[in-house]
Formats: sequence, structure tokens, C-alpha cells
Amino acid sequence: MSISDHRKAIDHLDEQIVNLLNERTRHVLEIGEIKLKAGEEIYAPHREQAVLQRIRKFNHGPIPNEALQMIYREVMSSALSLEKSMTIAYFGPEATFTHQAAIKRFGSSLRYSAQRTIGDVFAEVTRNRADYGVVPVENSTEGVVTHTLDMFVDSDLKIVSQIVLPIQHCLVSRFKREQIKKLFVHPQTLAQCRGWLSNNLPEVELIETSSNARSAQLATVEKHSGAICGTLAAERYKLRILQSDIQDNSANATRFLVLGRQCSPPTGQDRTSVMFSIADEVGALYQALAPFRRYKLNMTKIESRPSKRKAWEYFFFVDCDGHALDKKVARALQLLGQHCNFVKVLGSYPKSE
Repeated sequence: MSISDHRKAIDHLDEQIVNLLNERTRHVLEIGEIKLKAGEEIYAPHREQAVLQRIRKFNHGPIPNEALQMIYREVMSSALSLEKSMTIAYFGPEATFTHQAAIKRFGSSLRYSAQRTIGDVFAEVTRNRADYGVVPVENSTEGVVTHTLDMFVDSDLKIVSQIVLPIQHCLVSRFKREQIKKLFVHPQTLAQCRGWLSNNLPEVELIETSSNARSAQLATVEKHSGAICGTLAAERYKLRILQSDIQDNSANATRFLVLGRQCSPPTGQDRTSVMFSIADEVGALYQALAPFRRYKLNMTKIESRPSKRKAWEYFFFVDCDGHALDKKVARALQLLGQHCNFVKVLGSYPKSE
């Protein structure tokens, strides 16, 4: 076939693709109307997960699965925006990794609202000013985000989904690398890139900032300066990426939680997050964890936080495999309630990553 023949074939395929996308969207909109009448949530993480798994099975290349998922993410995002005018609150400012994680999950067609604090994200969703919220909960290098855990103590919101975002830090600037005299960097980012900076920019003055986005913003106005930030911030502030992936740990990733009001039904590949408090007595924690052992539930995380209500009283946060509606998990939670002063299921959601 000649180039002209190939282009004619592409034009014909494009017409088919557009028609099929619109037909798909019409079905989505009709489902959305049924959901709204029934008082159900429009966004369905379990269905989203099933769709993405199915397209991976259909895919025989040459498009990589990751690229195909990004295409479908935008297809689903466009449909969501047509079903309902949705707002996603996230821990800001704009162009941070939390913003990047929110776009990864919901696509670029929805409205995003940056919030000053993690508490503000919870408040926006609780007061129905946002449909969902996105907050960080832990980093593979720096550990848990304690403020997020503390917010669940008094909140009725549920974890409806999770996002795991590989954290790729970049050296960015308007100047050449050898011209950089000062570098703007967030303290947590600095901790994750300290080795690279020591080996590659040992003489540069380091100036701490409130966020990676703020670092990028300052690098646009300060002469002979640079910043460490993510690709979204570099794009937002039109800075050149001089070096990518400068984090010391190549496996560096952050886990984010999507906050909503209703949990998804079981998918067969789920995680449940629970918080509980126990009496201040010997063996109390051992007894509280016994139900997880009894029903052979894999605990993927346990954290403790001071209750801030009574001295030496703690809340424990546990993640385990399975859905709260699964028989084994439900029985374990029932037994857990017999050993604890307080038990709260924070959410059951697809593992997804």
C-alpha cells in the first residue's frame, strides 16, 4: 500500500472510531440517568476497573497497555463530565503530585478544585461542594501522611478508590544546568533527592518551599535558579526539564485515597481499611488482631495514631485484603468489635494497582 492508501484507510477508521465513541457515550449517559434516578453514585470504581481489565485482554498491540488505558481514561472522563458536572477536590496547589494523581484517576475533562489543606478536601466533599476528594496517605520512602489518618476519626466519608503514583522528580529551570546558583525544593522532595543533589549539584544553594508547584513557580522568576518538581508542574510553568528521575529510590511512589460517600460492591480484588481503638491494657492489641489471623486475612498495613481525646489512647489503622461484604472479612470485623472500644470501616475499594 502507498502512503495515500494508508491515509485513506486511517480516515475511514477515524470515522468509525468517532461514531463508535459517540455510540458508547450514549449508552453511558443512559446508564447515568438510571443511576441518578436511583440515587446511586455516577462514578463506579469497580466498573472502571473491570473496563480497564477487559481492554487489556482485548489488546494485541502494537499500542502498549499503559497507553491504551490512558486513552480509555480520557474516554471515560469525557463521559463522566457529560453525565454530571463533577468537581474533584484535591490537596493543592495546582500541578502538585496530588493534582497529577487526581487527573490520572479521573482524566482531564472534569473540574478540579485545589484546596489549601487536607482538612479542606474532606470539608469540600462532606459539604457537597465537591463530588470526590483526593488526598495523599503514604509515600514508599517517607512513610504515612498522619494528617490524612487523623481526619478519618471524625469524618463519615469513605475511601472509594486508591491511586498509586510513581514519583518522578525532575530538575527544571529556564537556565542551563551549569548556570543554576539556587534551587527551590520542597522538604520532602529534598529528602527523596538528597543523594543525587550531593553528587551532581553540591555547591547549589537549596531553598525550601511549601510545595513542588511553588518551587516551579519561583524558578520562573528568580534569575539563575531551578527547581525540583514533577512533570505536570514543569509543564504548567513552562520550565525545561534538564534531568528526569533524579529521586534516589527508583521505586519511589505515593499512595493517594479517593474520598466519597458510597463504597463500591466487591470485585474479587479489593482492599478494606479499618480503624479501631482498644483498652489500655496488656495484650489488648494482640487480641484485637486475632480475628485477622483466625480468618487468614492478609494485613497489608497497620499504623497507630494518638486519639487526641484522652492521654495514652490510640487509634489503629489497618488495611487488609478483601471486601467488607466478603464472608471472611465480615466475620473478622464482627469479632474485632468484640475486642475493641470502637471500630469503623473506612472503606472497601478495588486494589487497582
